[in-house]
Amino acid sequence: MPELIRLYIRSAVIGVALAAVFTGLLLGFDVAGLRHLVTSVAGGGLAVAMMVLANAVVFGSVQFAIAILRGGPPPGRPGRPGRPGRDDPGAR
Repeated sequence: MPELIRLYIRSAVIGVALAAVFTGLLLGFDVAGLRHLVTSVAGGGLAVAMMVLANAVVFGSVQFAIAILRGGPPPGRPGRPGRPGRDDPGAR
């Protein structure tokens, strides 16, 4: 599997995890009465699922953007062929 696809999938998984934690914190602290609202209406579960999905898109996109903008190979891995690595003394 290409490295870019693995990076995207990893970012999406991190985004879903962060979204679940964030939504849990929102409901746990009852921000703006969300917990009361979600538990008192018939479509509360759907609302929670939509909040997790929307936040997952946002957090996953941010994770992917950060990974792309950091650029370069991760520490401990050589650079791409034909491109000087960070450890190359001739690269300035």
